[in-house]
Amino acid sequence: MYVMQTETDAVDTEPHTRHSAPATVLVGAVCGLAWAAAFRSYMAEIAGGASRIEWYGTFVGILAAGVITGSLLGLAEHFRRTGGRPHWRWLALAPLSFAILPLTMEGALEALFTQGLGGGAVAVALIAIAGGFAVSGRGALWARIVCGVLTVAIIAGVVLSVPGVGGTRLALDQPRGVWVATLAGTCLIVLCLASSIPFRRVVPVRDASVAAGATP
Repeated sequence: MYVMQTETDAVDTEPHTRHSAPATVLVGAVCGLAWAAAFRSYMAEIAGGASRIEWYGTFVGILAAGVITGSLLGLAEHFRRTGGRPHWRWLALAPLSFAILPLTMEGALEALFTQGLGGGAVAVALIAIAGGFAVSGRGALWARIVCGVLTVAIIAGVVLSVPGVGGTRLALDQPRGVWVATLAGTCLIVLCLASSIPFRRVVPVRDASVAAGATP
């Protein structure tokens, strides 16, 4: 009976594995939305009273970017688990959504080059890509070490800069300051881990029709 049940389970799970792309993308989208909402909380805390929750800036520039990034990384995970696809590793650029969408806001491009505003969004995207590559386990070791050291240094800088940007109310000897610093650091770490998906090794599959278009 045990053997028969095991064989049945194997048969039932095969179609699910083969047709899991929509579910994986949906999970990625939800995770990306949750991440962006959490990171928006960090941004609001360090800005204090100057923070403004606007429809376009918040829901398009940040939350929509999180949904797009999460969806693309979810698609990358599906491809990775089903033998890969030609050029699928370009999905490693998914975090650039955080840099591109904020630039669609009125005056954002001018502010980026004249005042430096928006540079933080670009930095988040680059940290995600570099950190993802560093922890992926693929690629030249020296390059992964360099990216890893830079990523750790930048994340540490972001965490330690919380009181400097947010003021004494966010000092690291205060509960609120420690919370905001933890929120910032863990958000960036989670984003790096998720961004490692397109860099990771492809999971071999037995289905020749899927593996025919795979990339190593």
